[in-house]
Parts: sequence; structure tokens; C-alpha cells
Amino acid sequence: MKIAIAAPARKVSPEEMEYAIQWLHDHGFESVFDNRLYSVENIAAGSDELRASIIQEYMDRDDIDAIWMARGGYGSIRIIDKLDFGHFIQHPKPIIGFSDVTVFHGKLSRLGIPSIHASMPHILANKTPEALQSLIDALTGKPLHYEWPSNSLNRQGETKGVIVGGNLSVLCGMLGSDSFPDTNEKILFIEEVDEYIYHVERMMYALKRAGHLARLKALVVGGLTDIHDNPDPFGKTAEQAIFDVVKEYDYPVYFGFPAGHQPDNRAIVFGKEVDLRSTCHSDAILLPY
Repeated sequence: MKIAIAAPARKVSPEEMEYAIQWLHDHGFESVFDNRLYSVENIAAGSDELRASIIQEYMDRDDIDAIWMARGGYGSIRIIDKLDFGHFIQHPKPIIGFSDVTVFHGKLSRLGIPSIHASMPHILANKTPEALQSLIDALTGKPLHYEWPSNSLNRQGETKGVIVGGNLSVLCGMLGSDSFPDTNEKILFIEEVDEYIYHVERMMYALKRAGHLARLKALVVGGLTDIHDNPDPFGKTAEQAIFDVVKEYDYPVYFGFPAGHQPDNRAIVFGKEVDLRSTCHSDAILLPY
């Protein structure tokens, strides 16, 4: 399997890529990239035009089996509209990443093409064995079966549906565009990093007021990492703020899913139907369906 590595947003260095490239080879994958990967323009991995042209090339190459985004940061939204998805729709392949790569996940979900929300090369060495194995399983089409501890705020229930989503901030930056995923009758996954509690709540209200939370099959919340409070306390946790925004609805809500800006970042195949349920021990399970 040939996996192309591209940088849609922030710049990367050869040293940051060493571990992931070796990891691919150790697991029988072939990496595809060239020195353009290490281009630099301010904080970005080259100009918008260069980054878009590289990704376009990999999207159009039929010998490439997947495109693994090198890192996030900021920049995907600047190039998504420069890409022509015509050939890609006819010959789709997984795009892999998280955080800023949410822009691509949303676009592909609108096109009906699955994508993989998972760890990226520049931080791969810091991920848990479970996270790394889940990426291999997702790439090779093996079932993904996760359990994670229950949370007192969970509103338990069972449902089946297609899962979509990504980083909450990036999703809010996509509102009103053709890159925002259709959330109606979907399981929505969100995660966040380095935000204030009040801003998490404000972003949830933005999704709610835009009509994207009323008709979910379920809400699954992943890592809420390095979330801050103000010196004058907000008065609730980020989890409570999220739950309060959706408490009027009756769909299941689960917190603590092992994915996001954290070492245990398990792979999720967006655009695929999954089975969400609780066990007798009140743990949540996400299964392919």
C-alpha cells in the first residue's frame, strides 16, 4: 500500500517525519513524498498554491492508496477550494489526519467518501500502542471496536448511524460552507484543545443556532485537552457546558471517547456507519456496523 505524505497547513521538518516514515516501512507500507514536503512560507509548508498542487497531484494519482496529512495547525481552509475533486470522486482514497484536517473530513463527507480521523506523522512517536494499531486497522479495513470508561454526564442509549465531525473550532470555521458535514441523522464526534470553557460553550451554541445539533443520532465527545478557565470561574466544566447545550434533545451523549489531541488518539473512519451502545458496566462501545 502506497501512502503519500502531504502538508496541507503548517510546516514540518525532516526530523519530525523520521519516526512516521520508519513506522510506515516497518509495517509494510510504502511512503511517497519528496522535498516539497519541507517547503516553508512563514508558518506554512509553502505557499497555498504549492500545498494545493501537491495534494492535487496525490489525489489524482491512481497508484496512491491513501494521503496522510503530515500535521495540522492552520491552513487547510485556505486551500480546500483550490482543489478539483472530479477525478478523486471517481477514484477515492482515504485522507488521514485530525485537527485542522477536519476541513478535509467535512468536504469528503459531503462527497460521500470515507476518511480517517487519526494521528499524524509529526507527533506519531507520542501516541499509544492502541492508537497506532487502530490506524493500521483502519488503513487495512479491519473492524474497529472501542470501549472507554463511562462518564456521569453520559446520556446512555443505543443507536446506529454514520459518524462525522472533527475538531470543534475547525467545524465552527466551516459553518455555511460546502465543507461542513451534514449532521442530520448522523453521529457527531467533536474534540477540542487549548480553548476556554466559555468559548467551547459559545461554539456549541453556534452549531445549535445553525441547526446542526437538533437532529443527531448521537453526540460523541472526545478529548477536551488543555481547556482553560478564566480567573473569574465560568462555573461549569467544558463537559457540563457541552451537555447543557444539548440537554433538551433526547439522543445519546457520550463523553471521553479516546480520540483527539492526546496520546490515545484512536482512529475513526468518518462516513461509515457505526453501532453505539452501552455495556452492562456502563462503558460505551463504538463498533462498525
